[in-house]
Amino acid sequence: MDSTILLFLLQDGITNGALYGLLGIVTVLVFAVTRIIFVPQGEFVTYGALTLALLDTGRVPGTIWLLIGFGVVAFAVELWMSRHDLNARKIVREALIKIILPCLIALAVIWLAPMKLPPWANLLITLAIITPMGPYLYTIAFRPVAEASVLTLFIVAIGVHLSMQGLGLVLFGAEGLRGTPLSTLSLPVGPLVATGQTLSIYVLTLVTMAALTYFFNKPLFGKALRATAINRLGARLVGIRTSLSGAIAFVLAAIIGALTGALSAPMTTIYYDTGFLIGLKGFIAAIIGSLASYPLTVIAALAVGIAEALASFYASQFKEVIVFTLIIPVLIWLSLSSHHVEEEEE
Repeated sequence: MDSTILLFLLQDGITNGALYGLLGIVTVLVFAVTRIIFVPQGEFVTYGALTLALLDTGRVPGTIWLLIGFGVVAFAVELWMSRHDLNARKIVREALIKIILPCLIALAVIWLAPMKLPPWANLLITLAIITPMGPYLYTIAFRPVAEASVLTLFIVAIGVHLSMQGLGLVLFGAEGLRGTPLSTLSLPVGPLVATGQTLSIYVLTLVTMAALTYFFNKPLFGKALRATAINRLGARLVGIRTSLSGAIAFVLAAIIGALTGALSAPMTTIYYDTGFLIGLKGFIAAIIGSLASYPLTVIAALAVGIAEALASFYASQFKEVIVFTLIIPVLIWLSLSSHHVEEEEE
């Protein structure tokens, strides 16, 4: 291997690592607020990428019908959970958020999609479709069991992942799609070429890491969100709305997932099940970061990306094995250095 090949591998590894870092950050975020190990995060990446790719071709994405379906089911679940203190004002508010809003988004997409709008406009439409799915999904799958153990929430998350992956196959089919680059910028850096697409990924990763690190450590509202995962009963006693905290976490997860998908769609062909493998590598980075530190998660994700790039050159058939093996020494170290604490029953 000469120095030029090494530089190309490092560039590829850093780019992939930045994508994994975004998903690792989301994993830490959702766990810090809800105690949920959010396995379906990769599906938001897939939905975002394939929705954008379909909009680029002027087709109406099937995710608008999924959005309406999620909204209707979330509306029904919300009414059932609030049946003891239900009133007309709350019914109207929930209907506006969970039924009227998705229908308006769907009508706008049906009208705008055939116009073949520029990539940045299609990105905004993609975010409008995918973002509400986050809180709807939380209401449907996780809010009814929010008080359960971490293991129970993890099992629910796996079920949600399998369901969303199957829905992805129905909505998008088995063939992959590739999106249009959001930027045509191209900057030569020695033998390498830095594109606007890759620079956007780096900027998004760094900004997201810095913003979440500040948000959960400085403002009182960020500390209140984090408190809901540490002690949900105590958080409710001091006036923190735990259901709202979970919804906010899932909104951020959906936004970051959709942006990650939109930025990765022009770089590689995305299939209905691509998100799972990307999300799994982000999960490895989050575990190395102890599911607590955003900067450490990003650093770990970059290490995962670089290790994957080098492994693909030296032993491409074993690159996934090599990447997933990285987690073993970390788990051993964590098991030896931490003390087991029984989860409190509320």
